[in-house]
This record gives sequence, C-alpha cells and structure tokens, in this order.
Amino acid sequence: MADATQPDGGDDAKSGRRDFLNYLAVATGAVGAGAFLWPVIDSMNPSADVLALASIDVDLSPVETGQAITVMWRGKPVFIRHRTEEEVEAARSVEVAALPDPQPDEERVQQAPWLVMVGVCTHLGCIPLGQKPSDPKGEFGGWFCPCHGSHYDTSGRIRKGPAPSNLPVPGYEFTSETAITIG
Repeated sequence: MADATQPDGGDDAKSGRRDFLNYLAVATGAVGAGAFLWPVIDSMNPSADVLALASIDVDLSPVETGQAITVMWRGKPVFIRHRTEEEVEAARSVEVAALPDPQPDEERVQQAPWLVMVGVCTHLGCIPLGQKPSDPKGEFGGWFCPCHGSHYDTSGRIRKGPAPSNLPVPGYEFTSETAITIG
C-alpha cells in the first residue's frame, strides 16, 4: 500500500503550475483591462480642432486707429480695439477705487492703444454691443449689453449694471508691432 504522505514531488509541481497559471491569469486580465481602458481614457483628450483653436495669430496691421475687430478664439468672440488717444486717456483718467471691479487700464493692456478682451458679458454670457461704429457704446463710450443693461468703459471695465466683473483679458502676446498671438 502506498503512503499518501510520501514525498514524490507532485505537490510542489502542482503548486508551481498553479502559481504560474494564477500569474498568467492576472497578467492577461491586466493587459485586457489596459486594452479596454486606453481608448476610453484617450477619448478624453481634446480633439484636433480644439487643439488648433488653442491659440490664434491675429494681424493687426489693417486695423486703423478707432476701429475694432472681432476674432473667434475657443468658440468665444475676442474684441480687439485700436483705441484713440482720447479713449486711452478716458480709460486712464478713471478713479480705479470707485469701480465695481477695480483694475487700472495699464493692467488690462500690453501696448496702450490696443485693447484685447473676451467679448462675453460677465453677467449672463451675452455679447455686448460696441464693436461696430453704429452700435450703442453705453454711457462710458465702450460696450453696452442690451440684454440686462451692463455698461463697460473704453478699457472693458464694468461701470454700471448687473455684470459682476470686467470683460476678461485673454492671455496674449505681441509677436511683432502689428501681430499678436492669443492663447
């Protein structure tokens, strides 16, 4: 009669095979999970058209003093105004402490005649009027949001109405005397 406790090496061999199969199953599951999750995670990256809009170059040479243009950046209008000396002086002569959202004109511009800002009212996201010569410019000569009555000055600062803050200035830099990159 054979003794069941006799060492024949069978238990060790079975244990080694079992460990190998367990490691193989875990590794296969990890590779499978990675193969499943990678497309899901990769789909959360911005698409090529969004990346293309991350920054835009704008040629300012055709914009004469007193004119304004609107460009689209990240799906939002960006107002660019080549301000007159009078508009710059009006923006800088304001007592900043009296403003609802105090910010000096010098902090909002990089070169004095050029004002660059996102043209979306900070109250409810309307597009203020004031870019076209025929548009009403509000009581302070800048922009006027007719939806709720917000008035912005020649530096895009809120002066009157329900808007809580100034029109935002996007990140931009001058790449030459007559060109900027937004974003």
